[in-house]
Amino acid sequence: MKASPDTPEMAGLVARIDEMNQLAARSKGFVWRLHGPEASPATLRVFESYFVPFEPERLFYNLSVWESTEDLGRFAFRTAHAEMLRGKERWMDHFDRPHLALWWIPVGHVPTISESAERLRWLDERGPTPAAFTFRERFAKPTAQIPR
Repeated sequence: MKASPDTPEMAGLVARIDEMNQLAARSKGFVWRLHGPEASPATLRVFESYFVPFEPERLFYNLSVWESTEDLGRFAFRTAHAEMLRGKERWMDHFDRPHLALWWIPVGHVPTISESAERLRWLDERGPTPAAFTFRERFAKPTAQIPR
């Protein structure tokens, strides 16, 4: 984020976080999300060498599970959430490395913050692969059990 969440310049984003989370929870294909308090500065330390300088209070972190990339994409780009994305330059600094990683998980698996950091690094180092990919370059959901 451009500033800490408690600053006036972040008020527009912060004011809509609960609304966006509720919208996601009601959206087709939504399965689960990590709740804010679970992403504390201590648990986000796994990103310390990735986001430099590391300022955990400015890291806007979201981890969620969806049934398909189409369902997530529909939520992200075709609901009120899209308004937030269109205005992201007001709240988010530019970052030259990947800041979003998608990957498939086995049914019932709950991803962790550490796992998300590994996938983000994988994407940064190797580009999109079935292990970590983006909306621009997606990989189909495997038909067999996904190894972990």
